[in-house]
Amino acid sequence: MEYICSECGKREAVTTRKAHCDCGGLWKLDFQAPCFEESRIDQSEWSLFRYRAFMALDDDAAWREISLGEGMTPIVRLDQNVLLKMDYFMPTLSFKDRGAAVLIAHCKAIGVDRVVQDSSGNAGNAVAAYCAKAGISCEIFVPEGTSPKKIDMIRAHGAVCTVVPGNRDHCADVCREKVEKQGVYYANHVYNPFFYEGTKTYIYEVFEQLHRIPENLVIPVGNGTLFLGVMHGLEELLASGAIDHMPQIIALQTETCDPLLRAAEQGLAEPVDVSPKPSLAEGIAIGKPMRGKEILAYARRYGVRFIHAPEDRILAARAALAAKGIYCEHTTAANYAAYLAYVEQYGPTPDCLITMCGAGLKSDH
Repeated sequence: MEYICSECGKREAVTTRKAHCDCGGLWKLDFQAPCFEESRIDQSEWSLFRYRAFMALDDDAAWREISLGEGMTPIVRLDQNVLLKMDYFMPTLSFKDRGAAVLIAHCKAIGVDRVVQDSSGNAGNAVAAYCAKAGISCEIFVPEGTSPKKIDMIRAHGAVCTVVPGNRDHCADVCREKVEKQGVYYANHVYNPFFYEGTKTYIYEVFEQLHRIPENLVIPVGNGTLFLGVMHGLEELLASGAIDHMPQIIALQTETCDPLLRAAEQGLAEPVDVSPKPSLAEGIAIGKPMRGKEILAYARRYGVRFIHAPEDRILAARAALAAKGIYCEHTTAANYAAYLAYVEQYGPTPDCLITMCGAGLKSDH
C-alpha cells in the first residue's frame, strides 16, 4: 500500500512523515477495497473496525490498541420523510471519531510519537482523545471563537490546545507552518487519506443497519471529510453490486462561507475565493477547502446538489430538533435547516438520511 500524489502521481510509502507530496499535491491511498460481502463483516467486533476487511489498515494490531468503541451509532426516525444517523453517539461526541480512530491507529503502526493538527474543535478533540489512548504527544491548533467546551475537552485529554487569533483558515496556516519548519507529523483530517478510511464506514454502517442506502443523503461540507468518506464508501458499494445506483447527495454550506457551492453553481473545477464571515455553523466555515477540486469532481460526476443552510434558521432548526429529543450542536442543526430549505426549493424529499454529527453540549457558548 502506497500514497499517490493527487497532482503529479508520484508514489510514496505510507510510512513517510511528509504531510504532502514535494510538488504540493495531497496524498491519496493506492488501495482497492475488496468486493463487499456482508459475511466479511466481523460481527464479533462492536466498533467501526468490524468493517476492517474493506479498510486500508497497516496491520491487525494497532487498531486494537486504539479503538474506543467508535461507530455503531443508531438510526432513528424523525418523521415520515427523515431518518437521523446519530453520529454524535461517539466517544468524543462527534463523527470525527470515525476518521481519528483510523488515522491514529496508522500513526501508532508506523511509530509516530508526536503530532499536530488544526481544527475548528471536533476533529481536534477526536485526535486528542485517540492520541491519549495511543500514548502519542499531541498539539491542537484552534481558531479564536472555538467553543470553550471543545477546548476544555481537548485539554482534558492531555493535549496542548493553542488558540490562534483570526479565522479557521488562518489557524490552519499557522499549524502548517509549524509542520513545515519542525517536521512534526501532521495528523490532519484533510491532508491524511487514512482519515477517509474511517469516515467511509458511515456508509458501510448505514447499509448494514438498513440493508439499503436511503435515496437522499444530507451531508455537511466544510473541508469535506465526511463527504469524501461517504463518496468513497458509496463507490465501493456500487462497484461491488451491493447498490445499483447513487443516492442523491445534498451537500450543504453556510451562507457566510460557501466556496464550493459557488463553484458548483458556476461550473468551476476549483473552489471560489471567499472572505469567510462568522457563522453559527463553525464546523463547516472553511474558506479554503484543500480538497476542493476532489469534492467538486465528485459533485459533477454524481449530480450532487449544493444548498445553503440559512444562517437565520439554524437556531430554530436546533430548537425543533431539541423539542423532539435531539440535542445537537449548531453545525449539526445547520444540516436540518439546510434540509428544510432544500424541501422548499425542490419539493417533498422522502427517504432522507441526515447526519447528526456533533452533540449539543459541545457548542453552548
